[in-house]
Amino acid sequence: MNNSKNFFEIFSLPVGWELDVDQLGLRFRALQKTFHPDRFANKNDFEKRLAVQAAANFNQAYETIKNPLSRAQYLLELEGFAANQESHITADGHFLMDQMLLREALSEIKDSADPKQSLASLSIEAQQTAMEIQAEFARQYQLKAYDDAFGTLAKMQFAVKFVNDIVEFEAELEDL
Repeated sequence: MNNSKNFFEIFSLPVGWELDVDQLGLRFRALQKTFHPDRFANKNDFEKRLAVQAAANFNQAYETIKNPLSRAQYLLELEGFAANQESHITADGHFLMDQMLLREALSEIKDSADPKQSLASLSIEAQQTAMEIQAEFARQYQLKAYDDAFGTLAKMQFAVKFVNDIVEFEAELEDL
């Protein structure tokens, strides 16, 4: 197993934003099967270690390119950007203001007449925003406008965090 391959090459997929998730899953499961520890039970320690390292590499590659945010980060890393940091800040004041308003709306949901319905509406809006940002990243990446895509990545991080916060809040509401 050549660990120097990029994550897309491991799965024989073209490097890019667009991804056939079904094909990724099939290829991942095939590699898992090939390098499963049970298949190396009768091998020497060196071969066992190589199989474990290969399996860990496949898992990391799969998790990275399956997830839109980490895929975007990884694609930009392949282009020379230090994009794996979660501390990127966008200079888009309008976007930041919208994020503040969304956060405020989320904090006010507990006091609403129907918190679950209010949260469902906010969740739909947040997921739509996240999809729009991903589409913006895809356009910029395809055009090789990597500096712009890097800026959009910061927005994507905000959007993903907000969607995750909504999911956590939904769980809290279920417990009430």
